[in-house]
Parts: sequence; C-alpha cells; structure tokens
Amino acid sequence: MKPIRIALTKGRLEEKSIEMFEQLGYDCSEVRNKGRRLILPVKNANIEIVLAKAADVITYVENGVCDLGVVGKDTIMEAGGTFYEVADLGFGRCKFALALPAGVNFYEGYHTRCIASKYVNVARSYFEKKNMDVDIVKIEGSVELAPILGLSDAIVDIVETGTTLRENGLVVAEEICQVSARLIVNIASMKLRKEELDALIGEIETFVQERQAQKEAAKKVSCEKTEGKEAEQV
Repeated sequence: MKPIRIALTKGRLEEKSIEMFEQLGYDCSEVRNKGRRLILPVKNANIEIVLAKAADVITYVENGVCDLGVVGKDTIMEAGGTFYEVADLGFGRCKFALALPAGVNFYEGYHTRCIASKYVNVARSYFEKKNMDVDIVKIEGSVELAPILGLSDAIVDIVETGTTLRENGLVVAEEICQVSARLIVNIASMKLRKEELDALIGEIETFVQERQAQKEAAKKVSCEKTEGKEAEQV
C-alpha cells in the first residue's frame, strides 16, 4: 500500500514535528540521520516524511503529492491554498506584529505610510481592515533594516521574543495575531484515505490535547506554590 506522505517544514518545525511523532511511538531514526535526503521512511509505519520549505509544504499538500503537512499559520495566512487545516499543533508559537522605531507615533500626520514586510498579503489585509491606505514594500531578508535605513515607516513581521527588534531600536506598536504550527491535509486524500488519515490525525489531536492539559496542570501547580509563598511572607 502506498505510504502516507507527510511534508514537514524544514528547520525548527521539522524538529518539533519529529519530537511529536517520536513521542507517539514512530521510529524517526531515518529522519534524524537524513544526510542530504529529502524523502525518508518511518521504519515502523507506512509513512514517508518529506522535508521542504514552508511555502512548498502547502504546494505539495494542495497538489496531492503529500497527504499531510506541518506548516506555520504565518505561511498559510500569506500563501493561502486549498486544503483542510485540521489541527493547531501548539508549537512554533509566535505572533504577527506591527513594529516601528521607538518613540515614533505611527498615526501622526496625514502622509501615506510605507510598510516593509516579507508577508505582504498579511500586511495588506491588516491595513485594509483598518481602512488605511499604505504602500507595501516586500523584503526577503532582515526586514528590521527597512525603517532604520528610511525605506519604510514600520514593518509587519513575525515576532517571538522581540530581542531582534529591541537590538535594532524597534518596538512592537500593535499585535496583529498569534500564529503556530498547523496540520494540513489534502482534500482528495481525506476522502480516499479517510480511515488511515482519521486514525493518524486522531492520534495527533489526542497528543496535542494531553500535552496542553499537562502544561495547564503544571502552570496551576506553579501558581499555587507562588501564592503559598506569598501567604507565608504575609
């Protein structure tokens, strides 16, 4: 039987995805020792892992050469596509934000603002919702340079810790939305291989739910300990 193909976004999401599959009991040793290979078998299951860039994960799933994909919500929002988005995997969390030089009032004056971003569709959609006309410049590299060099008034970018912004004299002016890794499925595969995919997706969803419950329980215990110490001091 043809293996289920899962496209993983190379890099950090790849590592987190492999950790998830290993905790589910899948042997990802071939993926761990991939060398230069981009298609790798999962030894104890009828699964193949395909390693690709984020935008290509969507392309491969949308066109049916991969059944499932793990990709950031940021890429989904920017690229769009026709597929099912079936699960928030809970890792790779960060946020889209509007950032600009410290001390600058973005809304002061009446000139048309210029926004630099790798995510031009996300930026355009954000300002359309605010009924603002802006010029958008696409930047592929270090978008933080744009306002520093005077190319733009602000940037729309992914922010995790904010360290890069601060080190370049920028601050978050507005948070746009939270993003994280998502599990996507090819529409035809979901119909033709429904039983197999439902079982695998169910495993993943259960894993995500249990992990979230563990985090919430640990957070609750931590809060209770903190409250106990504060009560003792009083």
